[in-house]
Formats: sequence, structure tokens, C-alpha cells
Amino acid sequence: MAISKVSFAVAATFALVFAIVLPAVHGHSMPPAPAPAPASDGTTIDQGIACVLMLLALVLTYIIHTLDLPFNF
Repeated sequence: MAISKVSFAVAATFALVFAIVLPAVHGHSMPPAPAPAPASDGTTIDQGIACVLMLLALVLTYIIHTLDLPFNF
């Protein structure tokens, strides 16, 4: 029984020392630099317009090819 009390006291002391010492090891002298502002140079808008135009071309191609079928009555 005495061994478990001693081992608990040693473990608690060990944990307390690490809780105090470890944050000081990672100490930062300056706060981290802020993230840069998002830069929008219009490429996202251009890619969106291109995607819509490609989708429109795909739909028009599908419509034209379905109407191009010969009617056999």
C-alpha cells in the first residue's frame, strides 16, 4: 500500500513539473504573423465563366445531335 502512495506522489510531481516546464520550452517571443488577405485577381470568375460556357456547349451539342437523327416512319 505504501508503494502505491509513493508512486502516485512521484507521478503527480513528475506531471506537475512537466506541466510547468513544457509550456516555457515552446515560448514564442512574438505572436504569429497574421494570415495574408485573400487575393482575388479575377481568375476564379474567369474559370466560372469558362465552366458555364463549356456546359452550354455540351448541352447545345447534345441537343443538336439528338435533333440530327433521321426519322424513319
